[in-house]
Amino acid sequence: MIARRHLLVVLGIGMLAGSMPDLAQPGKVWRIGFLSPASAAGARSRVEAFRAGLRELGYVEGRNIAVEFRYAGEKYERLPALAAELAQLKVDVLVTHSGAGARAAKDATATIPIVFAAVGDPVASGLVESLARPGGNITGLTFFAFDLYAKRIELLAEILPRVKRVAFLLNPDSPLVASAIAATEDAVKPLKVELLRFAARNPGEFESAFSAMAKRGVDAVAVQEESVFLTNTRSIAQLAAKRRLPVASGVAFADAGSLLGYGPDLLALFHRSAYFVDRILKGAKPGELPIERPTRFELVVNSRTAKQIGVTIPSKVLARADRVIE
Repeated sequence: MIARRHLLVVLGIGMLAGSMPDLAQPGKVWRIGFLSPASAAGARSRVEAFRAGLRELGYVEGRNIAVEFRYAGEKYERLPALAAELAQLKVDVLVTHSGAGARAAKDATATIPIVFAAVGDPVASGLVESLARPGGNITGLTFFAFDLYAKRIELLAEILPRVKRVAFLLNPDSPLVASAIAATEDAVKPLKVELLRFAARNPGEFESAFSAMAKRGVDAVAVQEESVFLTNTRSIAQLAAKRRLPVASGVAFADAGSLLGYGPDLLALFHRSAYFVDRILKGAKPGELPIERPTRFELVVNSRTAKQIGVTIPSKVLARADRVIE
């Protein structure tokens, strides 16, 4: 049963360190680099969650901390240069998100500590050696769990009992695409639902992918939780609504206008990333800080979108939802 609460339970981590950061080195102003594949507007809520986490740990911008922001504006080819720019500034910690952001940061420096706020499987993508002991100069949080795909397909089938064809929108260049396909195919087998794959490597390919879905007569869409889609959730929601297609993916997708979101609260991950920054500034080695992952998840139903596309959400699904967007 899907959990009603979205408390983020993390594994292998003790209580927060007690001493205030500015007492450790009086007068020290730490420099934090923040690298985002999104635009400043697109990353605003995540940045604010990160800043809130810093404030709760005693960091005040302009007094004991300064943050250098770099945004790629959804142009992933800019990430390596932006990461190199932050490395040249010799920031004390480099914070980033998405697999592409983390890879660019790791390629840019082997010495500056890196904290990723939210990535897929960091082991499979080669970012870290293991979840328990990442190794090198990198650590952070992952939102990844294979059973999320199964849960989303099950929810689509519950909302649409006559569903026959489900489109799976994926990035064929993602290092996790094979495992994501396997997990999704396993989910549809007992439901006797046909899974059709549609590829999009960048936002320029979204329109053609959704047009192809409409031609194939799909009943609903599942979206791979991958960087190119996570930074373009609103575009995906708009393209789906145009064709009256229900979409299920992570929570950020429902917030952006898709029908259904199930997964960890990404803003909670960004808030929690401040903890890693704090630990590192107090002397912890990033490679020895275990990767954290959520064990409880949030169900978000966009009732407004349901009305727009003509879908009736069963009362039992609404009763289980942590949030309903009216």
